Amino acid sequence: MDQFIIEKIKQVKKGDQSAFADVVSFYQDKIYQHCFRMLGNAHEAEDMAQEAFIRAYVNIHSFDDRRKFSTWLYRIATNLTIDRIRKRKPDYYLDAEIKGTEGLDMYSQLASKERLPGEEVESLELQRYIHHEISQLPPKYRSIIMLRYLEEFSLQEISDILDIPLGTVKTRIHRGREALRKRLRHV
Repeated sequence: MDQFIIEKIKQVKKGDQSAFADVVSFYQDKIYQHCFRMLGNAHEAEDMAQEAFIRAYVNIHSFDDRRKFSTWLYRIATNLTIDRIRKRKPDYYLDAEIKGTEGLDMYSQLASKERLPGEEVESLELQRYIHHEISQLPPKYRSIIMLRYLEEFSLQEISDILDIPLGTVKTRIHRGREALRKRLRHV
């Protein structure tokens, strides 16, 4: 699949605008999910994913073909979402109730695997609690923890996405896990 994307990027760089539609189709769900996990708001996640693709298209000529396109695209999306988080009002939280619903929050929208109802409720409560605790971490730790454990990127890919040294990634993962461990110590 990487070869398919590489070919499409080459076509886009040559001026074929329609080739970028294939790139968007391939990555749109992944980028949206990444933005949604970081922001916890579907509308903001849609906006950030769309903005990430616009920025990628506008700056496609600065993309280095020797690197992975997904890493470059995730870096754009991550930076945009971190900027959005920083600009938010401080009273907005990821576990805020969805307007127009009774008691539903964004965590209740997470898909669950088929289990017994009791297990499902228990798992959802634990997931919600852990996601809430992750959302309380400072953005630099939150993004690292999400990229590593939810998106399952390698340390090098995270380094490339966030444009920080590998040693800094390792330090932030360690510190982020320690901060999360302290928050979850009574679970």
